[in-house]
Amino acid sequence: MKKEKVMSLILASAMVLSVVACGNTPAASGESGIGSGQSGVVESGTDVQTPSAQTVADTVKDMDYDAASGYFYERNLGDFYAAYQTALEEKTDLSKRYALMAIAEAKLMEDAAMLPLQTRGGNYAISRVAPRSGSSVLWGNDSDRFHSLIVTTEPLTKEDNQAMKEKWTELVGTGTYQEWAKNYLVEKGYTLKDTYSYGLYTSDAATWDVLATSKQADSEKIIHTYDGLMEYNCENILQPALAESYEISADGLTYTFKIRQGLSWVDSQGRKVADVKADDFVAGMQHMMDAMGGMEYLVQGVIVNADEYINGVVTDFSEVGVKAVDDYTLQYTVTEPCPYFMTMLGYGVFAPMSRDYYVSKGGKFGAEFDPSADSYKYGKGPDSIAYCGPYLVTNLTEKNTIVYQANPSYWNAENVNIKTMTWLFNDGSDALKPYNDMKAGVLDGTGLNASALEQAKKDGWFDQYGYVSATDATSFCGFYNFNRAVFANVNDNTSAKSSQTPEVAAKTREAMNNVHFRRALSMAVDRASYNAQGVGEELKLNSLRNTYTPGNFVVLTEEVTVDINGKATTYPTGTFYGKIMQDQIDADGVKIKVWDEANATSDGFDGWYNPANAVAELEIAISELAQLGITVDASNPVQLDLPYPSNNETYTNRATVYKQSVEASLGGKVVINLVECVSQDEWYYAGYDTTYGYEANYDIYDLAGWGSDYGDPQTYLDTILPEYAGYMTKCMGIY
Repeated sequence: MKKEKVMSLILASAMVLSVVACGNTPAASGESGIGSGQSGVVESGTDVQTPSAQTVADTVKDMDYDAASGYFYERNLGDFYAAYQTALEEKTDLSKRYALMAIAEAKLMEDAAMLPLQTRGGNYAISRVAPRSGSSVLWGNDSDRFHSLIVTTEPLTKEDNQAMKEKWTELVGTGTYQEWAKNYLVEKGYTLKDTYSYGLYTSDAATWDVLATSKQADSEKIIHTYDGLMEYNCENILQPALAESYEISADGLTYTFKIRQGLSWVDSQGRKVADVKADDFVAGMQHMMDAMGGMEYLVQGVIVNADEYINGVVTDFSEVGVKAVDDYTLQYTVTEPCPYFMTMLGYGVFAPMSRDYYVSKGGKFGAEFDPSADSYKYGKGPDSIAYCGPYLVTNLTEKNTIVYQANPSYWNAENVNIKTMTWLFNDGSDALKPYNDMKAGVLDGTGLNASALEQAKKDGWFDQYGYVSATDATSFCGFYNFNRAVFANVNDNTSAKSSQTPEVAAKTREAMNNVHFRRALSMAVDRASYNAQGVGEELKLNSLRNTYTPGNFVVLTEEVTVDINGKATTYPTGTFYGKIMQDQIDADGVKIKVWDEANATSDGFDGWYNPANAVAELEIAISELAQLGITVDASNPVQLDLPYPSNNETYTNRATVYKQSVEASLGGKVVINLVECVSQDEWYYAGYDTTYGYEANYDIYDLAGWGSDYGDPQTYLDTILPEYAGYMTKCMGIY
């Protein structure tokens, strides 16, 4: 039994009384297993029986939380799970594996457990930062590293911005773009500077221990304090960092890294605390598995005995496949050839940790690990970690400022362009603040929301400096709660309180467990208008995403033949992942578009929104719910809670658009209750800051997403696995 599952059972048992009072969630014991029930994809417009002859409430009334989670997963994601297991069984043919994963993701989209909403970028922006001067790789954390950025005192014109992007494409892989970019800017009359002010800091880090967190809000701040073995440079080429070289064994099972000698760990004041050694990567890996911060699944089944150690089968960490052969030789052993292993090294899971410093802060390993002990001080703040990266945190004022200063002991200090980096907090309450701060030189760049875009056009800044920012691989989604257990935030039991009665909530849960209802809901959302509230009407389609894994994330490197609903289908070399996904969806008769063949993308169009299709799906759902004795019509609508932060104009407007489009599309048979969160923190506590599915205080939640950790679709699809293995299943109210 996994450590997470043990904790979940303890916490869930404490919820029994409150759960029973809600009349909405099981509280007794029972059993369930993935793959043992019935599920199937049904063509839109087909009248069918629900998978169960009885209500969800009757089915799960004698189940404990884990068993109920298993039931809800099997019922709503069973098709995806079965197809994904088939994909994971393909170990040797990488292209076939990609094709099978695309088929599995097609099932995930058809299951409509979540609605893809948008990605980052694709909006108008103004910046003093040279394009492509930092890594733009689509996975891991390296795109969050800022030490190589080239920053000027003046905003870049749109013409210069475009010219530099085009030159990057020409020079990529040559290692010469940085030097060319600096020369180009100087020749154009810009003044380079060694400071950078960043304004997308919207929440404080919950921990400064990168090995104990899975949250972007934490890792984006901590990454500047350490280096990994390898790092993607600004041309997106994987380069040695703390490792100076590496070798891969002929059988693909052993990776050996030589660590640079003479490097130091220092404290926040720059005082040496230890030497950087191979053992620091061993200590880091063990601590990551002990801390169970949510990313340990990345190495389960990949590194020898990692899964066994995490689950307590192996207690001696020396049996795990990560070893310090000597002070400066590190070795990983994998269970089987892993084609994406090297792409994982840019992620925090593989970060080093000074064993000596960790122990000095009360840290322990294995069964003795206890972060709740009074003596445990590690990671509590930037003054309680050791540094081996480009920066030291010299000032932290919560919800105000973070100041980073260049680390003089950093191994690559001479190539750090930014000597002082300042992060400024923004609570989102003033839609024009980032733009005004950028214009005044307080910030070095900003995206332009609808209000800022209008102001920039009035000021004449847009015509001169406005450009369209690049999108990335982060996929934000609206998640649907299958098994809602709470109706106020769990941190205080009073904030973001629902108005639903137990009877209304019970009806909502039955609807949410009907695939046709979820499809209807997804097809009823005018996502373009929703997105326009953040990026403006002109660019409302740019950052729309129609899938979880970007459709152009991987391509087939050789010809592959796979089965699409009984038909052998051959795909040539160069076929995109999204193309195969779309073919499976079309074969299943589900009316959504996730791939634009002409432009080779899953972004930039709305392939879900269609009120007519939404109504057709809703009619099927209404018929099936009627067989369970549940009436849905305009006088008896399904009610769904959507929390939103009322202090943020953009998200308030988005919530309003969501409500209006759903209710209009579905003729008032579905009502969206906008649940006010008076602060950003309250909104986060409704879903983002939860740990388990039973803490999710919503029916729909649009503040959650996933960015790729490595260069393989598995980095997305693994997050939807059951039994606490999938990080994002908690967003669906399970596990």
